[in-house]
Amino acid sequence: MRTLSFLFITLLVLLPASAQEPPAIETKVVMLGTGTPNPMPDRSGPSVAIVVGTTPYIVDAGPGIVRRAQAAVDQGIEGLHMTKLSKAFLTHLHSDHTVGLPDLMLSPWVLERTDPLELYGPEGTSDMAHHLLKAYERDIQIRLYGLEPANNTGWRVEAHDVTAGVVYQDSLVTVEAFNVPHGSWPDAFGYRFTTPDRVIVISGDTAESDIIEQMCQQCDVLLHEAYSDSAWERRTPFWQSYHAQFHTSAKELGRIAQRAQPGLLVLYHQLEWSSSLETLLEEVRSEFDGSVVNAEDLGVY
Repeated sequence: MRTLSFLFITLLVLLPASAQEPPAIETKVVMLGTGTPNPMPDRSGPSVAIVVGTTPYIVDAGPGIVRRAQAAVDQGIEGLHMTKLSKAFLTHLHSDHTVGLPDLMLSPWVLERTDPLELYGPEGTSDMAHHLLKAYERDIQIRLYGLEPANNTGWRVEAHDVTAGVVYQDSLVTVEAFNVPHGSWPDAFGYRFTTPDRVIVISGDTAESDIIEQMCQQCDVLLHEAYSDSAWERRTPFWQSYHAQFHTSAKELGRIAQRAQPGLLVLYHQLEWSSSLETLLEEVRSEFDGSVVNAEDLGVY
């Protein structure tokens, strides 16, 4: 027995580390779109992919989402392959965050996704998915019963209207929704993703709110929208009032981040107007002494 034990221990020592223990799971944040309703050609509509190992979780579906996902695959992010795009979360139902939803529902299916799309979002999400499927009913029928081959599962959508709290959980991630103030919207969410190696908080569209600080609390990555203070001051009173109720200024965000202390603050859905992205960064940094970057489409963090 002593000889067998010695041989077993010797084998463990000789085996490479990768054979002795499972590989660590790495989480990546991939920006599929950083834009706003303004049609900027280099910025697709807002969408973020949290890729845990090789499993993607999509937040929001702005215009251009599927092509951006393929561009990420072409850059080496295999977890965003079309057949894997099957879990998504909506922060709210503004069109710039949802115009890409029928693309996400149907294009990966056309490209051989077999899993239904699992979709989570505020009240109205299930209705939106239902009506979009009705709008594309003829397309679905022709693909299913016409000459081209198509599976009868990947076009389906399992949509869930959710409220604040844990809305999804599997072996890789726990997803918690929390309410944020976004002007007239009765239900708008931010999301907190807890994975084996990181905590990631996504603000969605929101006015200044203490809830972001509470949900982050030294999180690894905080993705947050922002608008330029200096450019806001040059806008009309009507638009000043609107943006103050619907969005967060760069200096407000800087103060939130200074209290929350994320490992990395990532700006997206940036509204710089007549200003610049660099000015936006400077305004955040005037209140926050941590690491902060301006996100670009296909940025990976």
